[in-house]
Amino acid sequence: MIYAMFAMVLLTVWTGFIALRARIRAIRTGDMKKEFLVLMQGGDVPEAVIKTTRCYANLFEVPVLFYIVAILIITQGVQSTPFVLLAFGFVLSRVAQAWIHITYNHVPHRMLAFGASVTCIVSLWTMLLLHTP
Repeated sequence: MIYAMFAMVLLTVWTGFIALRARIRAIRTGDMKKEFLVLMQGGDVPEAVIKTTRCYANLFEVPVLFYIVAILIITQGVQSTPFVLLAFGFVLSRVAQAWIHITYNHVPHRMLAFGASVTCIVSLWTMLLLHTP
C-alpha cells in the first residue's frame, strides 16, 4: 500500500514540474505575462498552462480520499492483495487521466480514467468498512 501511495506522490510531483515548465515556457515566449502568476488571473493564458495547472490541481482533490483510505488500511492492519491491487488500479487510472489531460485532452477518455479511479476508491472504502471490526 505504501508503494501505491508513493507512486501517487511521484505522479503529483511530476505533474507539478510539467505545470511549472509550461508556465516558464509561456513567460519566455511572451505568450503569458509573469504578472498573471500573482493572482492567477488577468490576460490570456496559453492552453498548455491551463491544462497542466488544472491537472496538477486535480491531484489534490479525489486522491485525498485515496491517501486517507490507504493510511486507514495500513493502520487497521487489514492490508491484503485485493487492497493493494485496487490501490494500484487507482494510481494507474490517475496516471492515465493525467497523461490524457496533459497530452490530447479528449474528455470522454479522461472521464473513463476518472470513473475507473472513483470505482477503485469506492471499492477500497467499501472493503475497508467490511473488514473493520
